[in-house]
Amino acid sequence: MSQSPGTLLAALRAEPPLVQCITNYVAMNIAANVLLAAGASPAMVSDAEEAGEFAQIAGALTVNIGTLSGPFVDGMRAAIAGAQQAGRPWVLDPVACQTTALRRRVAAELVALRPTIIRGNASEILSLAGEASRGQGVDGRDAVAAAEDGARWLAQRTGGVVAVTGAVDFVTDGSRAVRIEGGSPWMPMNTALGCSLTGLCGAYAALAADPFDATVAALAHFAVAGQRAHPGAQGPGSFAPRFLDALHAVTPEALDAEAVIHSAEDVAA
Repeated sequence: MSQSPGTLLAALRAEPPLVQCITNYVAMNIAANVLLAAGASPAMVSDAEEAGEFAQIAGALTVNIGTLSGPFVDGMRAAIAGAQQAGRPWVLDPVACQTTALRRRVAAELVALRPTIIRGNASEILSLAGEASRGQGVDGRDAVAAAEDGARWLAQRTGGVVAVTGAVDFVTDGSRAVRIEGGSPWMPMNTALGCSLTGLCGAYAALAADPFDATVAALAHFAVAGQRAHPGAQGPGSFAPRFLDALHAVTPEALDAEAVIHSAEDVAA
């Protein structure tokens, strides 16, 4: 039986999971604040000398390739090996994986390690699925709907869950699929919110019985918080603190009441 987003949020707040975040320099502060506001405990541990050991005690690992370097990649490999050895879930954020040979190579290597969850924008997911994308840099230029078939294929290939995030999010494990509405148009104008969402997927994955439920819960939490924060904001700058407050203020009951989640067949692509 599936666990509702509210049920998982209650579990997260009752026993905050420790989430190891290997993320980019731009995202570290906001990702940590997002996890703290939601109710989880972040740890930005990325050095290869300790990343593998730490992954064995964390509840989940998240890997973001936003600012790639040799030491970062070494830390990713070590942490993934540690997480897998301990049976911990891990989440991949393939930032701008379509843009350079280095990113394509590292992203392919990490996908081959079978992430529990992959979360990216449509351009990134299209690239991982071997399809052409219009993405430039970290910005996704493709519609979520264009990446849905690729996401299903990628989920079937890896055995994990794939989330394509955008105006309306899409989540699939290759057989099940849902779309999640909500959020705010200010969200894409705040750097690293997508990276932070990857961290929140890890937090929910640390305690959920099913990674599909975890991913849906994380995206629903973000969508409800964004929708709540939007009306009082004058722009992206004033939106950011309101969003953190909204993440914290959402209760399990409100999350289940306000989340807009449809079966993929219920909403036209």
